[in-house]
Amino acid sequence: MNAKRRRLLLAAVAPLLEADEQVEATTIVNLSSVSAGRTAAFAAASALMSAGAMAVVPTPTPMYLAMTDRRIFIFRANPTFARPEEHVMTIPRAGLVRTEIKERVLNSSFVVSSPGTDHSLKIIFPLLGRKERNEIAAALPLAA
Repeated sequence: MNAKRRRLLLAAVAPLLEADEQVEATTIVNLSSVSAGRTAAFAAASALMSAGAMAVVPTPTPMYLAMTDRRIFIFRANPTFARPEEHVMTIPRAGLVRTEIKERVLNSSFVVSSPGTDHSLKIIFPLLGRKERNEIAAALPLAA
């Protein structure tokens, strides 16, 4: 994440922080993936419908993730400008566990969950976000 995006994210997170809470990591992530097959089918259909004039490829909305020693904050990213648009969720870190990192050609991911609940969140990191992914993964224990 570049310095401007990080600065804007930190400014958005600052009012939500508790006393002595510090941001440990920031990154851009996706919280849902679009399969390669579905993307190709959509692009082919749009090219066919426009007689080859254009092909539309769906992409997930990028999100900003800020992790502190107590919580994880998720903000919707503005796709045009480098700023967080909306605070989407806050997840307490107490008790969170993660799965093994799943490496792919263009991205990597792991699933974060809390034992005793049915809720989980798949976090997808872009190829260039491996350093941040490793920081976040190191802070969350592996599920047993």
